[in-house]
Amino acid sequence: MPLSDAAQPLYHRVYREIAQEIEGGALQAGDRLPSERWLCDELGVSRATVRRALEELVADGLVETRGRGSFVAGAALAEPPNALLSLSELGRSRGLEASSRVLGRETRPATIDEAEEFGVAPGAELFELHRLRMLDRMPIAVDRNLVPLRLVEGAPELDFTTVSLYDTLDAAGHAPARADYDIEARAAEPGQAELLEIAPGAPVLVTTTVAMDGDGVVVDAGRTVYRADRYRFQATLLRRPHRERETDNETSLAQRHGAGRAGVRRRRMRRDAGAGQARAVDD
Repeated sequence: MPLSDAAQPLYHRVYREIAQEIEGGALQAGDRLPSERWLCDELGVSRATVRRALEELVADGLVETRGRGSFVAGAALAEPPNALLSLSELGRSRGLEASSRVLGRETRPATIDEAEEFGVAPGAELFELHRLRMLDRMPIAVDRNLVPLRLVEGAPELDFTTVSLYDTLDAAGHAPARADYDIEARAAEPGQAELLEIAPGAPVLVTTTVAMDGDGVVVDAGRTVYRADRYRFQATLLRRPHRERETDNETSLAQRHGAGRAGVRRRRMRRDAGAGQARAVDD
């Protein structure tokens, strides 16, 4: 039905019409919006008005653009605080179907640095897996994982379009129990942007994970690039008692001061030694 309420800017009334369809459930997360031409004809407005309304919807996080279409945005996927979950487990907990497109897989020898990280001999076989991760067919992340092949010997033959790597480790008796986790905001590189269906330079969250089993053995080293509008990380932060912080600061200062005095003594010994009079002189 054409819009005729003149009390608000026309683009705002188009915005409101689409927003109400989303909020009322007629349009669900991931649904593609009608074409601009259809909206123009249906609402009786110009294409410029429709585009302005869509820009506002995108800015407010209700709609996203992918390729040449506009889609209803979904809520950001939030991990439970302080929980180590695979993307498959996280998706299942939200009632979402996890799937992947395998971008690459190979078995290769470990470098010296990788061997040290995994506690294996240099040249030991590692299984490397590179995937585009999706939830309900919507791109969420691009990840790359390294796992010692001896832990999951049958991994190269598995179908990782649907199989979970963490479930595979679990079944092999090497379930990840804890992980060192690092997260950093960056701009999407062109290849990442194409896979994630976002604009080059759009914000992404890059995480690195080193996962260990219950015995402290490293079982997986991963790097994941998440769409920033599709992923949210939560953590519980504990504030130390004030006195404890003071004690730590005093200890740190004492250590630095002691190191400084030792450095002065070493320099004075070297100077005196050069003069044939090596001796330690305290300040």
